[in-house]
Amino acid sequence: MPDELQSALSGAADRVQATLGDLLRADEGTVAQAMLYAVEGGKCLRAFLVFEGARAHGLAPDLAAPAATAVECIHAYSLVHDDMPCMDDDDLRRGRPTVHRVWDEGTALLVGDALQALAFESVALGDLPASARLALSASLARAAGLRGMVGGQAMDIAAESAAEPLTLDQITDLQRGKTGALIEWSATAGAVMAGADPAPLRRYGQALGLAFQIADDILDVEGDAATVGKAVGKDAGRGKATFVSLLGLDGAKRRAENLVNEACDALSVYGDKADCLRDAARFVISRRN
Repeated sequence: MPDELQSALSGAADRVQATLGDLLRADEGTVAQAMLYAVEGGKCLRAFLVFEGARAHGLAPDLAAPAATAVECIHAYSLVHDDMPCMDDDDLRRGRPTVHRVWDEGTALLVGDALQALAFESVALGDLPASARLALSASLARAAGLRGMVGGQAMDIAAESAAEPLTLDQITDLQRGKTGALIEWSATAGAVMAGADPAPLRRYGQALGLAFQIADDILDVEGDAATVGKAVGKDAGRGKATFVSLLGLDGAKRRAENLVNEACDALSVYGDKADCLRDAARFVISRRN
């Protein structure tokens, strides 16, 4: 990973933790402690995208921090719920025991609920103009809800008991919601904050989100749990259709590379201000966790 990208990701994580600390204290009780635990330890890719999109439009990190924290809260809530026995029943997340294993299922359920609420509190309390905060809130609700992440997750659950495996087009639509919607929102948030045209960053985010999911499917085949930080080989064990099962391993890797090229091409309007975003796209398909 390029040093500049590593520094930007670390900086994004630090700013998210600082903003989260202003909104939430561990001494508020068990649920608060578990919320902080749930947000820790991730790559903070989505927050990074918010910060870099803001930087490309000349906005200071402090203005972007509430939105970046919000999307990390939404992402963390989705993982907490996804890991629960009623969903994927996972014991490991980000290399650590999942929230329901450290605490219990009831706490995990409340942690997810509270993180989702905290996300919108974070956006609402930011220093942006009210029109920008409203636009960010409305678009985040859409990206996180039935027309985005939740809808994609519902399609994924339905696919597990379907008589026929999903087609490539259906898998693509599913993942554009389940994984891609929050990544697309994160990529475009800087433009929304600046009142600029979000179209280039939307194209970037759409390509990046799909490449990210293909890379996850590849890791489920090639990775090991210790490095990936969660269980692997689950998709094949369940007979689920994935990009790898439909395209083959080499085909999936080629598709991911093509998507990264599409993502980088979409950034041409930003010149060298988007170099870190280009590095992130390349990192997404070379990562090991």
